[in-house]
Amino acid sequence: MTEPAIAPANADDLEALADSLSACADELHTRLMRAIRQRATTPTPAPSPPGPGDAAAASIDHGISQGAAQALFENEVALRQRANGLYLDAAALAVGGLRGMQRQLLDVTAQARETLRQVERLKDMIGITSELLALGAAIASGKVEHLATPYNQLKRLVDDLRRQNAAAPPSA
Repeated sequence: MTEPAIAPANADDLEALADSLSACADELHTRLMRAIRQRATTPTPAPSPPGPGDAAAASIDHGISQGAAQALFENEVALRQRANGLYLDAAALAVGGLRGMQRQLLDVTAQARETLRQVERLKDMIGITSELLALGAAIASGKVEHLATPYNQLKRLVDDLRRQNAAAPPSA
Protein backbone atom coordinates (compact mmCIF):
# COMPACT_ATOMS: atom_id res chain seq x y z
CA MET A 1 0.00 0.00 0.00
CA THR A 2 1.43 3.36 -0.94
CA GLU A 3 1.75 5.95 1.74
CA PRO A 4 -0.36 8.99 0.97
CA ALA A 5 1.06 12.47 0.99
CA ILE A 6 -0.69 13.34 4.23
CA ALA A 7 -1.62 16.55 5.88
CA PRO A 8 -3.76 19.60 5.80
CA ALA A 9 -2.48 22.38 3.56
CA ASN A 10 -3.50 25.38 5.67
CA ALA A 11 -5.38 26.56 8.73
CA ASP A 12 -8.73 26.36 6.93
CA ASP A 13 -8.05 22.76 6.00
CA LEU A 14 -7.02 21.93 9.55
CA GLU A 15 -10.21 23.54 10.84
CA ALA A 16 -12.27 21.48 8.37
CA LEU A 17 -10.57 18.36 9.70
CA ALA A 18 -11.38 19.40 13.26
CA ASP A 19 -15.00 19.87 12.15
CA SER A 20 -14.98 16.35 10.74
CA LEU A 21 -13.59 14.85 13.96
CA SER A 22 -16.23 16.77 15.92
CA ALA A 23 -18.93 15.36 13.63
CA CYS A 24 -17.60 11.85 14.32
CA ALA A 25 -17.82 12.55 18.06
CA ASP A 26 -21.41 13.80 17.54
CA GLU A 27 -22.32 10.59 15.70
CA LEU A 28 -20.72 8.47 18.42
CA HIS A 29 -22.70 10.40 21.05
CA THR A 30 -25.96 9.88 19.15
CA ARG A 31 -25.36 6.13 18.89
CA LEU A 32 -24.36 5.87 22.54
CA MET A 33 -27.45 7.70 23.75
CA ARG A 34 -29.67 5.48 21.58
CA ALA A 35 -27.98 2.37 23.01
CA ILE A 36 -28.38 3.64 26.58
CA ARG A 37 -32.08 4.39 26.01
CA GLN A 38 -32.47 0.94 24.42
CA ARG A 39 -30.88 -0.66 27.47
CA ALA A 40 -33.19 1.27 29.77
CA THR A 41 -36.32 0.09 27.96
CA THR A 42 -35.28 -3.52 27.37
CA PRO A 43 -36.02 -6.04 30.12
CA THR A 44 -32.84 -7.35 31.69
CA PRO A 45 -32.40 -11.05 30.92
CA ALA A 46 -30.97 -13.42 33.48
CA PRO A 47 -27.19 -13.09 33.43
CA SER A 48 -25.32 -15.80 31.62
CA PRO A 49 -21.62 -16.46 31.93
CA PRO A 50 -19.69 -14.49 29.32
CA GLY A 51 -18.37 -16.59 26.49
CA PRO A 52 -15.36 -16.02 24.31
CA GLY A 53 -16.02 -13.33 21.74
CA ASP A 54 -19.13 -11.94 23.49
CA ALA A 55 -17.78 -8.38 23.36
CA ALA A 56 -16.72 -8.75 19.73
CA ALA A 57 -20.21 -9.87 18.68
CA ALA A 58 -22.15 -7.47 20.93
CA SER A 59 -24.46 -5.16 19.00
CA ILE A 60 -24.62 -1.51 19.96
CA ASP A 61 -28.25 -1.46 18.79
CA HIS A 62 -29.32 -3.97 21.46
CA GLY A 63 -28.26 -1.81 24.38
CA ILE A 64 -24.90 -1.34 26.00
CA SER A 65 -23.30 -2.15 29.33
CA GLN A 66 -22.29 0.61 31.68
CA GLY A 67 -18.60 -0.21 31.24
CA ALA A 68 -18.79 -0.19 27.44
CA ALA A 69 -20.76 3.06 27.48
CA GLN A 70 -18.19 4.65 29.78
CA ALA A 71 -15.32 3.57 27.52
CA LEU A 72 -17.04 4.97 24.45
CA PHE A 73 -17.93 8.21 26.25
CA GLU A 74 -14.24 8.55 27.09
CA ASN A 75 -13.43 8.08 23.39
CA GLU A 76 -16.02 10.73 22.53
CA VAL A 77 -14.47 13.20 24.96
CA ALA A 78 -10.99 12.43 23.65
CA LEU A 79 -12.18 12.97 20.04
CA ARG A 80 -13.62 16.34 21.03
CA GLN A 81 -10.38 17.27 22.79
CA ARG A 82 -8.39 16.33 19.68
CA ALA A 83 -10.73 18.40 17.53
CA ASN A 84 -10.42 21.35 19.93
CA GLY A 85 -6.64 21.03 19.80
CA LEU A 86 -6.78 21.09 16.01
CA TYR A 87 -8.89 24.25 16.12
CA LEU A 88 -6.19 25.86 18.25
CA ASP A 89 -3.46 24.57 15.96
CA ALA A 90 -5.33 25.94 12.95
CA ALA A 91 -5.07 29.41 14.42
CA ALA A 92 -1.31 29.04 14.74
CA LEU A 93 -0.68 27.13 11.52
CA ALA A 94 0.00 29.26 8.49
CA VAL A 95 1.51 26.90 5.99
CA GLY A 96 3.77 24.15 7.19
CA GLY A 97 5.18 20.87 6.06
CA LEU A 98 1.75 19.25 6.15
CA ARG A 99 0.29 19.43 2.64
CA GLY A 100 -1.57 17.48 0.04
CA MET A 101 -3.64 15.05 2.06
CA GLN A 102 -6.57 17.26 3.01
CA ARG A 103 -9.15 15.68 0.70
CA GLN A 104 -8.13 12.14 1.68
CA LEU A 105 -8.31 12.95 5.39
CA LEU A 106 -11.71 14.59 5.04
CA ASP A 107 -12.95 11.65 2.96
CA VAL A 108 -11.79 8.99 5.43
CA THR A 109 -13.23 10.85 8.43
CA ALA A 110 -16.55 11.33 6.59
CA GLN A 111 -16.57 7.59 5.80
CA ALA A 112 -15.78 6.87 9.45
CA ARG A 113 -18.69 9.05 10.54
CA GLU A 114 -21.06 7.21 8.19
CA THR A 115 -19.71 3.85 9.36
CA LEU A 116 -20.25 4.90 13.00
CA ARG A 117 -23.86 5.60 12.05
CA GLN A 118 -24.32 2.08 10.67
CA VAL A 119 -21.97 -0.22 12.58
CA GLU A 120 -23.59 -2.72 14.91
CA ARG A 121 -20.77 -4.45 16.77
CA LEU A 122 -19.36 -2.65 19.78
CA LYS A 123 -15.89 -3.90 18.89
CA ASP A 124 -16.09 -2.13 15.51
CA MET A 125 -17.29 1.12 17.07
CA ILE A 126 -14.40 1.06 19.52
CA GLY A 127 -11.97 0.30 16.69
CA ILE A 128 -13.17 3.23 14.60
CA THR A 129 -13.03 5.71 17.46
CA SER A 130 -9.58 4.47 18.47
CA GLU A 131 -8.26 4.95 14.94
CA LEU A 132 -9.86 8.40 14.74
CA LEU A 133 -8.10 9.33 17.97
CA ALA A 134 -4.77 8.08 16.62
CA LEU A 135 -5.31 10.04 13.40
CA GLY A 136 -6.18 13.18 15.37
CA ALA A 137 -3.06 12.78 17.50
CA ALA A 138 -0.88 12.29 14.44
CA ILE A 139 -2.32 15.39 12.80
CA ALA A 140 -1.91 17.41 15.98
CA SER A 141 1.75 16.38 16.16
CA GLY A 142 2.36 18.06 12.81
CA LYS A 143 4.75 15.28 11.82
CA VAL A 144 3.98 13.85 8.41
CA GLU A 145 5.76 10.58 9.21
CA HIS A 146 3.21 9.87 11.97
CA LEU A 147 0.13 10.24 9.74
CA ALA A 148 0.42 7.32 7.33
CA THR A 149 -0.11 4.52 9.85
CA PRO A 150 -3.31 5.78 11.52
CA TYR A 151 -4.70 6.97 8.18
CA ASN A 152 -4.10 3.59 6.54
CA GLN A 153 -5.48 1.67 9.56
CA LEU A 154 -8.63 3.79 9.69
CA LYS A 155 -9.14 3.51 5.94
CA ARG A 156 -8.65 -0.26 6.04
CA LEU A 157 -11.05 -0.68 8.98
CA VAL A 158 -13.75 1.49 7.39
CA ASP A 159 -13.36 -0.26 4.02
CA ASP A 160 -13.53 -3.71 5.67
CA LEU A 161 -16.66 -2.78 7.62
CA ARG A 162 -18.32 -1.33 4.52
CA ARG A 163 -17.59 -4.54 2.60
CA GLN A 164 -19.00 -6.63 5.47
CA ASN A 165 -22.14 -4.48 5.63
CA ALA A 166 -22.61 -4.69 1.86
CA ALA A 167 -22.27 -8.50 1.97
CA ALA A 168 -24.57 -8.94 4.98
CA PRO A 169 -28.19 -9.82 4.26
CA PRO A 170 -30.67 -7.12 5.28
CA SER A 171 -32.17 -7.62 8.73
CA ALA A 172 -35.92 -8.06 8.94
